[in-house]
Amino acid sequence: MAMATDVKMAAWQPNPESLKTLAACLKDSLSGFNKTAQKQAEQMLDQAKSSPDINNYLALIFSSHAPPTGLTFSDSDFHLVRSAAAIMLKNNVKTDFKAIPEASLALIKMAVPMGLQDKNSQIRSYAGNIATELIKRGGLYAWPELLPDLLKMLSNENGQYTDSAVEGGISAMAKICEDNTKVLEREHNGQRPLNFILPKLIGATKNPSPKVRALALTAINVFTPRKSQAMLNSIDDLLQHLFLLAEDPSSDVRRQVCRAFVRLVETRPDKLLPHIGGLVDYIIAQQSNDNDEELATEAAEFWLVIGEHENLWEALRPYVHKIIPVLLQCMVYSAEDIAILGGASDDEDEEDREEDIKPQFASKKATRNLNSINGDQAAAEGANSQHAYEKLASMDDDLEEGEIDDLDEDAGDENPDERWTLRKCSAAALDVFARDFGADVFTSILPYLQANLRHDEWSQREAAVLALGAVADGCMAVVIPHLPELIPYLITLLNDPEVLVRQIVCWTLGRYSAWAASLEDPALKATYFEPMMEGILTKMLDKNKKVQEAGASAMANLEEKAGKRLEPYLGPIIQQFVKCFAKYKDKNIYILYDCVQTMAEHVGPVLHRTELSGPLMAALIERWQRLADQSRELVALLECLGYVAMALGDSFTPYAEPIFTRCVNIIHQNLEQNMIAVNNAEVDSVNKDFLVTSLDMLSAVIQALDDDKSAALVQTQPTFFELLSFCMDDPLDEVRQSAYALLGDCSKYVFEQLRPAIPNILPILLKQLDLDDILDDDIDASFNVINNACWSAGEIATKYKKAMEPYVQELLERLVEIVSNPRVPKQVNENAAVALGRLGLDNHEKLAPHLDKFAEEFLESMDDVDASEEKASAFKGFSMVVAQNPQALEKTLLHYFTSIARYKDLDLPSPYRQDLREVFQNVINVYRHIMPQFDQFIQTMQPRDQEALKTNYVVQA
Repeated sequence: MAMATDVKMAAWQPNPESLKTLAACLKDSLSGFNKTAQKQAEQMLDQAKSSPDINNYLALIFSSHAPPTGLTFSDSDFHLVRSAAAIMLKNNVKTDFKAIPEASLALIKMAVPMGLQDKNSQIRSYAGNIATELIKRGGLYAWPELLPDLLKMLSNENGQYTDSAVEGGISAMAKICEDNTKVLEREHNGQRPLNFILPKLIGATKNPSPKVRALALTAINVFTPRKSQAMLNSIDDLLQHLFLLAEDPSSDVRRQVCRAFVRLVETRPDKLLPHIGGLVDYIIAQQSNDNDEELATEAAEFWLVIGEHENLWEALRPYVHKIIPVLLQCMVYSAEDIAILGGASDDEDEEDREEDIKPQFASKKATRNLNSINGDQAAAEGANSQHAYEKLASMDDDLEEGEIDDLDEDAGDENPDERWTLRKCSAAALDVFARDFGADVFTSILPYLQANLRHDEWSQREAAVLALGAVADGCMAVVIPHLPELIPYLITLLNDPEVLVRQIVCWTLGRYSAWAASLEDPALKATYFEPMMEGILTKMLDKNKKVQEAGASAMANLEEKAGKRLEPYLGPIIQQFVKCFAKYKDKNIYILYDCVQTMAEHVGPVLHRTELSGPLMAALIERWQRLADQSRELVALLECLGYVAMALGDSFTPYAEPIFTRCVNIIHQNLEQNMIAVNNAEVDSVNKDFLVTSLDMLSAVIQALDDDKSAALVQTQPTFFELLSFCMDDPLDEVRQSAYALLGDCSKYVFEQLRPAIPNILPILLKQLDLDDILDDDIDASFNVINNACWSAGEIATKYKKAMEPYVQELLERLVEIVSNPRVPKQVNENAAVALGRLGLDNHEKLAPHLDKFAEEFLESMDDVDASEEKASAFKGFSMVVAQNPQALEKTLLHYFTSIARYKDLDLPSPYRQDLREVFQNVINVYRHIMPQFDQFIQTMQPRDQEALKTNYVVQA
């Protein structure tokens, strides 16, 4: 790579004083001692961002090996200054790329290669991150020299690059591959970059440096799950190298080898199948590595993916007896995990830490080993150094791998309950194997269970209970004969002195709750189901919060499996829930809400009984009144209340008005705050979960109450439909999805209140039905929005009737586009077809000329739709369109008559059934009159369809 010896050699020349000032500011901004100097430096850095030359200076500082003339920094301080400059430069590229002058971009592109060759690994990593950000913002081909130059560094054919430079090059290449996967696979000017890159990466796996080998595999593994032509062409060469690297002395390399095998299971299982015996032995060896849990976990992933692969799992059958003992061995808590988790105390009265409740983001701890520094000054310098690294981490709102990695010495102290571990992966693999091989797996683990369920060591008991729970789904049939003995013993373990045993017993009992709930004999129910439920309910009030959480989760599982069988026990269950509301700290409240909503969902209207709804609603309303509008807990409470409202139905009326009003206010506040955030970069954007759950709660209330009460609530909110229209146009899919669900409910239950707003709402809805914005993204959430929008359109069409006329043509075009597009999910197709049919109820004359464009798709979409009022009204509307233009059905007439013959409407109220039959008969009459050979046409139908048609309709003259 042609390197400038210094960025200063470019045409631009720095002002020495400005350079010194910026370097000093960067240092002071990281200071932990002088808060005044730190604040002043931060303000100056903010002001400096407006300078057109700021990125030139940052590039210069970042790529320089010595401080600016006139400044004296220690090596560690100058490294921090360079790091701060690199992060600030990357953030500027990220946020203001389009505003950066071309001359500055050219300087940055000169600085990055110098950074990639720096002797310091962190500076090399920062350089790679800047390169990645430049490519992300400007596109791969805006810097055409980068990839060829990186490949030259990687090959190092003439030995002109240092080992550090090669590491920097491969590190940058790995990041670029990850962020530009599709671009590298795509053809550009007749060539696909990956065709050149992949062989070079495979060649780099022979590099003497283990770090280069590992990073080369990291880059390759970006492409292993994908079926690109380059990967297909290189697969044999890659496999050959993987088998050679399988015994690599570096665990980092072997970790990537395991990852490659895992990913190749999905792309080229045929290539792995001949080697399955050797792969089993290899994976077992890596999973058994006691010195590297990350490597062992990566290896264990292999069992998960291969066990779920329809063409490969059977190949493992001869090796099950070898694999299962390794999985069981790895399910025992490690000594390190026991040191962190074991012997947990009663903590029911301790308040939860905020970080235990908030979602976990990818932040890194920033600590340094200070053992080499002595004395009070050393302690102070060490504290300041730690502060500086923490400050660096906070500067970067999008930490990239490697930026703070070298400082992350406490990563191993992370709570094993909060991360994916070898133990969890092994248990998940055992679950998959149980579903694959059933009785064979239980036969393999039965001696282990017999030896360890009553083991003196709690960690062995715990692992045995975990194993029993893991095989529940797959081995239920063969475990059932043992459950009369196992369940009572597990219930006694709910009182085990060790917290982690009680915790896992709750989970395992939840896994077997379907068996207990299905017992019909009252004596058996009293022997097994009732003690199980009572035991789980008791653990919901354990003195340890982790056990409380496990008890609540197990109870939610039991509720789901037992369903309406819980009705006789609802009184005691709700009493226990009320006690939990009074006792739980912040974290477990979220699990309790899930428990309540699961109960409401599965037991339904029986909850409206006063003795049940009274205490439950009192507890929920007490929490409701306590929470501020900005409380995250309110989101979970709203979701829970939505399910409860649906279960209570009109009995929810006493609680509806204040909840409805508050939800409208929350939507208003959040929309307002979001508008401020859009116009002011310094204001945080809102958490859209508040919008989603408030919209869902409004839907639940409108559905639950009698129509007149729902209408009265809507009338009290003059801005209701204006706010709804804003939510229908929100950038976030989830908000729009809930908004269109609410629109559909309003159309169904409070249409007269909605009617005046329809001219404002329908144009937004029509825009949402345009597929052009989402098909390339292939995002399920976007299709969920379209699904709800289609349903809403159909509901509006049935009520707005002839007034729909100005919108019919565009709505027809949108719906036809949806039902005709093979990439649209089936459910969305069906909802669009229903909307099309319902549009024909009052606008059949408008649709009739276009019938041939959607008749076939309509009938195909409706074939699998269950009988409902919606399907009936859709077929009625479609048939009214057919009656207007019967000739248009020439190609699909047989399908249409077959649909009539097979239409099942037994569950519909008689008016719907009668209406639809009359319309069907009318269309049959039309065809009897216009088709001379009508009787012969009927004879082409299948005998059973002919019989059904003749039984229900008049088909002969």
